[in-house]
Amino acid sequence: MAFEIPQDLHPDLMPLAWLLGRWEGRGHGDYPTIEKFEFGQQIDFSHNGKPYLHYVSQTFVVGEDGTKERPLAVETGFWRPQPDNKVEVILAHPTGIAEIWYGDIDGAKIELQTDVVARTITAKEVTAGHRLYGLVNGELLWAYDMAAEGQALQPHLWATLVRA
Repeated sequence: MAFEIPQDLHPDLMPLAWLLGRWEGRGHGDYPTIEKFEFGQQIDFSHNGKPYLHYVSQTFVVGEDGTKERPLAVETGFWRPQPDNKVEVILAHPTGIAEIWYGDIDGAKIELQTDVVARTITAKEVTAGHRLYGLVNGELLWAYDMAAEGQALQPHLWATLVRA
């Protein structure tokens, strides 16, 4: 699918422009405290002319025929490019977790590390994260490593998405 950079895109967003739009696909999850699982995912990156992207990720259980059966996780936030190919990401989760991520933009690759993970008293203990996003042959590949529930930082989620 052809991608065009919007005319009203803020110039500061050019290093992140390749993320714009809706992405859909399938992913996998694993962690010592849970059973392995597969999921469907939809990610939307949008802009309003200001120097940030709005981000929403929704995951869901999929049936054998690929239909959405029930929701899993949701996260939303803002991606804010900074000088020298740096990026700041602010994410919130309805499970009571808020995160601040810092990272680097290297062409069509973005690597992020948590700076702050805050949680409500009822949220699970998440202490750190590492994310990698990349555009490979027109597909958005991403991976999320997590430190939580007394476990060291390790692979947790990964997916392959295509532009919808």
